Amino acid sequence: MANIVAIVGRPNVGKSTFFNRLVEQRKAIEDNESGVTRDRHYGHAQWGGKFFSVIDTGGYVTGSEDVFEAEIRKQVKLALEEASVILFVVDCIDGLTDLDKEFANELRGANKPIFIVANKADTQERSFMANEFYELGLGDGAVYPIAAASGSGTGDLLDELITNFDDEGIENPDEGIPKLAILGRPNVGKSSFLNALLGTERTIVTDEAGTTRDTINSHYTLYGKNFIISDTAGIRKKSRVKEDIEFYSVMRSLRTLEDSDVVIVMVDASRGLEAQDINLISLAIKNNKGVMIMVNKWDLIEKDHKTMNKFKDDMMEKLGENRWIPIIFTSMLTKQRIFQAIELAVQVYENKTRKIATSQLNDKMLPEIERYPPPAWKGKYIKIKYITQLPTKNPVFAFFCNLPQYLKAPYTRYLENRLREHFDFQGVPVKITYKKK
Repeated sequence: MANIVAIVGRPNVGKSTFFNRLVEQRKAIEDNESGVTRDRHYGHAQWGGKFFSVIDTGGYVTGSEDVFEAEIRKQVKLALEEASVILFVVDCIDGLTDLDKEFANELRGANKPIFIVANKADTQERSFMANEFYELGLGDGAVYPIAAASGSGTGDLLDELITNFDDEGIENPDEGIPKLAILGRPNVGKSSFLNALLGTERTIVTDEAGTTRDTINSHYTLYGKNFIISDTAGIRKKSRVKEDIEFYSVMRSLRTLEDSDVVIVMVDASRGLEAQDINLISLAIKNNKGVMIMVNKWDLIEKDHKTMNKFKDDMMEKLGENRWIPIIFTSMLTKQRIFQAIELAVQVYENKTRKIATSQLNDKMLPEIERYPPPAWKGKYIKIKYITQLPTKNPVFAFFCNLPQYLKAPYTRYLENRLREHFDFQGVPVKITYKKK
């Protein structure tokens, strides 16, 4: 069974800083503005030879002006249900607040090990101030003063924490599982897509653009296949990125693109493929990722039997040489084709990781080369002898020939098109390299 630790508490007590310290990565966005973390998100940690997952949650509030308040509370509740141990973070500088007491009452019914973690205890004096939290009487009654920013005090807390785990846990539960990232402009329906797939409120959805600030990873199984799907913050033009938090969100989204195997670029049907989407696609290709386009809000488009084809043709024109990118039309509102979209993403992953036997490659490609040999260069004839796929993470093919330096881009494109014709590389960038034989 997985060991899961949930970090909970009111806003601005340093939960995300503590989360980042545990997972040893700057995964959660930290900012002095309260309410930065809205969704719950996960990371992996280890201590004393034991592995566990950590959930960071949004700050628990009641009676505020924030439109996300009720949604954040729902997310916190879900995290508490998932967790095997709860870390209740409070703030030594602010001392015990009414909201801490209110939240402590919520936790009493949890029936799970609870640790009171008094953060910001970075001086002797502040450590003494942590004593007032004993009044909460939660868990075994102990209070653990720590400073998440510097890490002081976290060792003692973790020594105690891991005694609650019966087994060692799993080092990296995500190893070898396809990673899919949903990217696109703000408000195209990325979070709604994730929630529709998972059948739970995994991410907070509102009509306000920019609701998702952090990258959210979710494990998912469909038709017996496992994968990790990441919802990311909406990406808009640089000139439009005003807030600091939004800047970090965009950076985090781009890092998610780099960490993923397949990028699902979600496009608004009413706006079509825009320059920003093309930039994302180029970035994905540059990073050797599988790519597909998901045209959402298809229910809003008035259509006849030709609309879809016309839409596809327009997009293909904008994609130029990258016509190998598959396109699917969906609607989150009517749940139209949402599962087919995931099947397509998994198919793209399989295409990306496909290995083709050298004999099969040569059987198909050598006749194509014979039919249309490389053009001679200054009276010299180029002879391609054989082809093999290199042992890389993405499809890379080496063509062995006598004069590799004279092969030019148009012929490379011809070879790529023939490779795509004979083998299914839909949604995957294919690289060709020439070696001297």
